[in-house]
Amino acid sequence: VQLQASGGGLVQAGGSLRLSCTASESINSMKYMGWFRQAPGKEREFVAHIRKSGGGPIYADSVKGRFTISRDNTKNTMYLQMNSLKPEDTAVYYCSADSRSRLILSNARNPGGYDSWGQGTEVTVSS
Repeated sequence: VQLQASGGGLVQAGGSLRLSCTASESINSMKYMGWFRQAPGKEREFVAHIRKSGGGPIYADSVKGRFTISRDNTKNTMYLQMNSLKPEDTAVYYCSADSRSRLILSNARNPGGYDSWGQGTEVTVSS
């Protein structure tokens, strides 16, 4: 499956952005989908993931209460609503999917657990 991320941009601290991730095929059967980010000089880190059904979304502590992940299976699209943005949120944001539904909850924060990735969309938050 191919994933296309969009919605990044330049925003002032305290502002909001909504990222989208559209898949080239149905996401109905994809057990997990997630967002990760990578800041310059740093490793890719987990942001949030959402299951196909059952259980709530999971967030990194650094974004909890500010970011909301969602998915619309009818549009084959996943979203990341980012509010109260901070300069430390500046990064390239990547969407990911467990297209073979092999991921388990204990490994869902690990980027290695996902088999499909979008190209990334850049988010820059100015102070």
